[in-house]
Amino acid sequence: MSGLEGSALLAAELHLVRPDMKSFIRLATLATLAALAAGAAMAGQITSIFQPLATPADQVYSLSVLVLSICAGVFLIVGGLMLYAIVRFRGGGKDHATEPAQVYGSNQIELAWTVIPSLIVVVLTIATARITSAVQDHAIPKDALHVTVIGHQYWWEFQYPDLGIVTANELHVPVNSKDKPRTTSLTLKTADVTHSFWVPELAGKTDLLPAQTNSMWFDPRQPGVYLGNCAEYCGTQHAKMQLRVVVDTAEDFEHWVAHQQEPAATEASAVPFLTSACIACHTVQGTAARGKLGPDLTHLMSRPQLAAYDLPNTPQNLRAWIENPEVFKSSSRMPAAHLPGQKLDGIAAYLSTLK
Repeated sequence: MSGLEGSALLAAELHLVRPDMKSFIRLATLATLAALAAGAAMAGQITSIFQPLATPADQVYSLSVLVLSICAGVFLIVGGLMLYAIVRFRGGGKDHATEPAQVYGSNQIELAWTVIPSLIVVVLTIATARITSAVQDHAIPKDALHVTVIGHQYWWEFQYPDLGIVTANELHVPVNSKDKPRTTSLTLKTADVTHSFWVPELAGKTDLLPAQTNSMWFDPRQPGVYLGNCAEYCGTQHAKMQLRVVVDTAEDFEHWVAHQQEPAATEASAVPFLTSACIACHTVQGTAARGKLGPDLTHLMSRPQLAAYDLPNTPQNLRAWIENPEVFKSSSRMPAAHLPGQKLDGIAAYLSTLK
């Protein structure tokens, strides 16, 4: 085959491929635009380390900005040099057979690409160690709120040992204000596998490890609801192990504590629940239900979500959850009730009163 025939064949092949490539580029562009639009629509629901609202999160933010700035600088320098080389030394129209000058070795360049990266690593190591020490060595005030966090597959248990409160999936803490400064100290444990507690706007990640107790703290300076999640893969429903940190004003937190310390009302409607197998796993303060394997249900309906993820806590969803948890969250370790309809209705109706 002559060179002319080969060139013609190559051109024909490129002509055949070009429409597919154009279609691919169009699809990729549309997909990118759709992803950006979806991201913009969800912006109000996504937590971010770039919106710190507590001292530990401030430290994480400052370190992140330093790391990203250095990485951006390296990217721009390397990318700029590469672009310069592509443009400056591109081949001409008539010198395809000419080989460029060969250069072997440069002490200056080799020293530069050895020393500069080493200095960058040293700077990042020192900065990380300094911020990690500042957070971990922080002295916890005597009047701090102490909460024990226990990770389960796949939900969170929150114990307030000084207040006699146990709840699940929703952590209430007081705001750290100028007139009433308050810090929250968390003791982190796990009941099974490794988990990781992470609320990006309040603090960095801290693991919950078997046979080891870790701790962390934060001092949120703005009331609100802050979303978090388990940040360490812990099983098939890891993505649905969510948590909410509700930062209350001092007055609202006192009201919440007073309400949570009240036992559940013992009524005749509790009979279906108290005569079921539910009490083997769940506790309802003020009743015979003293199970410890599942979440405390004393004030179940005061929590807006069920099952540690975005399942609205309504009587209808509660009944459906009791009937068959696998529909909503497979491998949740809660067995299906397999109860007659009337008994199931009675249990759901009673639990719906626990506010």
